[in-house]
Amino acid sequence: MIISRTPYRISFFGGGTDYPAWFREHGGQVLSTTIDKYCYIFLRELPPFFEHKYSVVWSRIEHVNRIEEIFHPSVRECLRFLGINTGLAIHHEGDLPARAGIGSSSAFTVGLLNSLYAFQGKMLSRMELALAAIHVEQNLLRENVGCQDQISVAFGGLNVIEFRGENDFTVRPVTIGSGRLEELQSWCLLFFTRISRIASDIAADQIKACQVKIKELTAMQAMVDEAVKILAGNGSLQAFGRLLHESWKLKKSLTDKISTERIDLIYQRALKAGACGGKILGAGGGGFILFIAPQKHKIKSERL
Repeated sequence: MIISRTPYRISFFGGGTDYPAWFREHGGQVLSTTIDKYCYIFLRELPPFFEHKYSVVWSRIEHVNRIEEIFHPSVRECLRFLGINTGLAIHHEGDLPARAGIGSSSAFTVGLLNSLYAFQGKMLSRMELALAAIHVEQNLLRENVGCQDQISVAFGGLNVIEFRGENDFTVRPVTIGSGRLEELQSWCLLFFTRISRIASDIAADQIKACQVKIKELTAMQAMVDEAVKILAGNGSLQAFGRLLHESWKLKKSLTDKISTERIDLIYQRALKAGACGGKILGAGGGGFILFIAPQKHKIKSERL
């Protein structure tokens, strides 16, 4: 049996500049980190003694005989992409719910591709794996997705990801001391809104906004450098939180689908409870929401 473990990610700054519609002309960059919550894929060859050839277990159970009959889009297209005709049993488990803004879809695709390549006796580099996942999601599934999630979960860690053109990106680890990293972690609060949404639907409007929200996206892109300076320096993380607040205001202005009345209410209550800033993760509309708050305000904030 082959088992893969792929981390989920949190994006701090620059989200929206990782869409090809933007970075092909303007370049792009994001600051993101992976977290200690994971997507697991269990894969093994299925012996030819069953009435079905493929067993796919996720939020539903599929037993089918042809790849074309597989309902799960990523599983179906990954098998087609790699030309795998061997009977397989594929089982998925996740530490966090899907459609929640933490890169779960890309973590699934990266983890599945990693497992399928291993099944074929191949070990891809992190960059090759990220590019393969981008190809599957953007070209085969034709989803409205950017490029940061696949890269972030394939590489892992706290990174600045720079986009210069088609399949042209660099991953630059953000080097900070262990004490500073622990401080950042202690200031981060993650809440689940219990709102599930289809990110691709919301992202479609954001992609359209790339043509008219140039000023906003340019400012969001520049905030990545400013955020790294704060983390790498000795300044207070309150500045990091305030910058995230400014970025959130810009992100909300891209399309009216990013926030909701409930999300706005949660955000305002968090600020009153002591948070410096925050943002909804991923494309928006629901899922997880991140706040930056001093340690002394944590208990109060956790009562949102």
